[in-house]
Amino acid sequence: MHSAFWQNKRVFITGHTGFKGSWLCVWLHSLGAQVTGYALDPPTDPSLYELCNIGKLTTSIIADVRDGQTLIKAMQAAQPEIVIHMAAQPLVRDSYKIPVETYAINVMGTVNLFEAVRQCTTVRAVINVTTDKCYENREWVWGYRENEPLGGFDPYSNSKACSELVTASYRSSYFNPQRYAEHRVAIASARAGNVIGGGDWATDRLVPDMVRAILSGKSVKIRNPHAIRPWQHVLEPLSGYLMLARKLYEDGGSFSEAWNFGPDDSDAKPVERLARIFCDKWGNGALYEIEKGDHLHEANYLKLDCSKSKARLGWQPRWSLDKALSSIIEWTRAYKNGNTIREICLKQIEEYNPKNGSWPHKAQNSQR
Repeated sequence: MHSAFWQNKRVFITGHTGFKGSWLCVWLHSLGAQVTGYALDPPTDPSLYELCNIGKLTTSIIADVRDGQTLIKAMQAAQPEIVIHMAAQPLVRDSYKIPVETYAINVMGTVNLFEAVRQCTTVRAVINVTTDKCYENREWVWGYRENEPLGGFDPYSNSKACSELVTASYRSSYFNPQRYAEHRVAIASARAGNVIGGGDWATDRLVPDMVRAILSGKSVKIRNPHAIRPWQHVLEPLSGYLMLARKLYEDGGSFSEAWNFGPDDSDAKPVERLARIFCDKWGNGALYEIEKGDHLHEANYLKLDCSKSKARLGWQPRWSLDKALSSIIEWTRAYKNGNTIREICLKQIEEYNPKNGSWPHKAQNSQR
């Protein structure tokens, strides 16, 4: 991961107390970056943030992205060179219950982020992390490309499409790539698939629900057995964000656009298939059952076309779904056995990104 580039880079991450944010903080700290995090308290208990003691690895500011003035002051104090915006209300089912809060965080939080960037002269690269669900989902069997129409059925998905539009507007209005020599700020958005990995305890998400059920000796209940999702280990999109951040920093406006980071088509699997593989791998009588009744609308078929990221960034998904699930089970067993969690995270980062090899490079046959 070109650790020489990241050595002493000042990085500002919103949402650093969340699942993806905590993994990113561990990775960046191992690369020698100086990380400032800005987020609410961890959204779950237990949390990867607490287990990895992220507060000791970063300058951690517990605050709300809806508080624009506090965000501006925090960013000006940190003087970051790279900003990665991950703070969000990230759950589809919660967005049906709290739509106003979902839009306030996901849309106005993005506006506040860019206003803070406008007032911080040190920033050179900004990534707004959104979601694969920002597209107008037509239940196509092929993947969505970055230039497909935005939409979103539920408040979460739609708020993330709005966040994409905010990003495009600020890029056009204040950080136009054609005037990069004047402002020296490159802005991109990153759309990832269904991210899974050790340390996710969110409610109403398939893998965390399975982990909770298995650890408590219960049967795993699944809602939408036939829904197909682009499953990927958390390290896959994070590696994409890090590659994109470097390109934005070094090459400026030529990468200031939207980017997809998803798995290979072969790893877009139905929910029930993933549950079966996970239970089989765990063993010890782990079971799943299909939950009866009506459920809130969630996309049935969703895939990303990542051709642009592969061709222009040189990014490639490196772990198959099988490998990703094995790593989650390894992580979960380490947690169950009371092992040092940051060590297991660093071990998996090292396995994903060996220091003695060039990065990125295609997966070895043994990993696919």
